[in-house]
Amino acid sequence: MSKVGDIIARNRKDKKIGQSKMCEELTTLGYPTKVSAYSAWETGSSFPNAEQFLAVCKILGITNIYNEFIGGFNADDPLAELNEEGKKKALDYIHLLLVSGEYKNTSTTISRFRNIKLFDMPVSAGPGTFVDSEDYETISVGSEVPEKATFGVKISGNSMEPRYLNSQIVWIQQTEDLADGEIGVFLLNGNAYCKKLQNNSKGMALISLNPDYAPMKITEGDQFYVFGRVLN
Repeated sequence: MSKVGDIIARNRKDKKIGQSKMCEELTTLGYPTKVSAYSAWETGSSFPNAEQFLAVCKILGITNIYNEFIGGFNADDPLAELNEEGKKKALDYIHLLLVSGEYKNTSTTISRFRNIKLFDMPVSAGPGTFVDSEDYETISVGSEVPEKATFGVKISGNSMEPRYLNSQIVWIQQTEDLADGEIGVFLLNGNAYCKKLQNNSKGMALISLNPDYAPMKITEGDQFYVFGRVLN
């Protein structure tokens, strides 16, 4: 087992999180991962990319990445020369300064989190279901969600695999205009779909990424509406 994989596995086990749960959390953050792929990270057979690695650290609550994975003295860390008691006192004092409100750097401080609607009824990536505009929850999200996202929905089915997995959350930028080849969320004859739009000389259709599904042709008599563009 590699050092990185060993550290990830240890932190996961300390928090009593199973590998399946880790994959669910990664999918929620926009990084769909199968258990076999995640397991390979822990064994050292493969390594997550930078974004996946940071997402893993977020899920496991690893905030001091340098100390956790590299160790030793970090000259850029002002707390590096303090023992654990000294670090706790320093962090407690920083907390008091922030709570006072007098020492915040207001010129650079931005909100880390924002509220966004997540629809409970899945957008179909298979047979199709209509998204009830009232059936949603409001959740708090951070930088893991694209800034342009207006709302989120859950994929249902496997017609958009391997890019989008069943139950994966996709983040949508609300718009009525999509170009040929873009992936979006659409209403077609009362059913909602997550598909790739074909709009060219071959005609208009909704295309699945899974070749087992045939294109869904759109004709003049169909009820068709664009909900928005998939960002992740």
